[in-house]
Amino acid sequence: MHVLAGIRTEDGPSAKRWVALGIVMMLVLAVAKGAAAAPDVLRIGYQKSSSLFIILKGQGALEKALAPLGVTVSWHEFSSGLPLLEGVNVGSIDLTADVADTVPLFAQAAGAHLTYLAQETPSPAAQAILVAKDSPITSVADLRGRKIGLAKAAGVHYLTLRALEMAGLHLNDVQIADLQPADGRVAFESGAIDAWAIWDPFLAAVETRSGARVLVDGTQTGVSYRRFYLVSTAYAQSRPEVLKTVVAELRQVGLWIKQQPDAAARVQAGLIGLDSGTVAQANSRRSYVVAPVDEAAWAEQQKIADAFTAAKLLPVALDVRASAAWHETP
Repeated sequence: MHVLAGIRTEDGPSAKRWVALGIVMMLVLAVAKGAAAAPDVLRIGYQKSSSLFIILKGQGALEKALAPLGVTVSWHEFSSGLPLLEGVNVGSIDLTADVADTVPLFAQAAGAHLTYLAQETPSPAAQAILVAKDSPITSVADLRGRKIGLAKAAGVHYLTLRALEMAGLHLNDVQIADLQPADGRVAFESGAIDAWAIWDPFLAAVETRSGARVLVDGTQTGVSYRRFYLVSTAYAQSRPEVLKTVVAELRQVGLWIKQQPDAAARVQAGLIGLDSGTVAQANSRRSYVVAPVDEAAWAEQQKIADAFTAAKLLPVALDVRASAAWHETP
């Protein structure tokens, strides 16, 4: 005789079947209970230039805003935009902080299932090609045969392409060193590279520290430099209420930075380890206007994709509108 969950059963084939069924039922209930108790976590990837998310993270504001939905947040830092989107593509994070306009194109070419959540409107002066203050290089044309450090697929990759084209040069006329920001700074300050294509706040930091000169930025090349927030398409389809809250918080902190620049710079400086003057300089060049992805943004994305395809930086031609865009519902 067996006792299972308070039920007495006799020995024999029939009894054994009932015992097996009872065990299966208990396992199913245990799994269901575990699933119900599993935490609802939004996994966010960010980088040092992700100003709005860095402030939200530092102040715990997003956690408070999502608490009524029963959602918690886990934060994951990356070195630059392309690794961020790779994180979404492989499922290690759900949502990316702002990445440069070029980055989603490389992810799309790799077959990633991503949705454009929102954009930060253009900030053309927030990325630039720098040279040392005593460098003999005075124009983009002087870069022929020189070594330029940049992070592959970052916005500065397109800035460099456009700047060279306007000077009558091609990427093959220079040496490109693929360097993440930390390595790029070391190479630039040691003289291992002749120029460095970089974005804020790294741009402002090296200007302040070494007196580096801006050779060219987006204002002279017509490179708008939008930054995009992206989310896995599966998450965008399943959790619109979470994304609506996230976008509202991003808009709010973006307005606060522009309305209270000194206070914002002090807060942000303490979070990223830079002085407030450097942060204020960087923030002055960013729009921080969080808006839907509009037709102007799509048109510019297509322009960048076509330029990268022609330069053989993208392996395939892209229709950028094949990627989804998130639309906020009332």
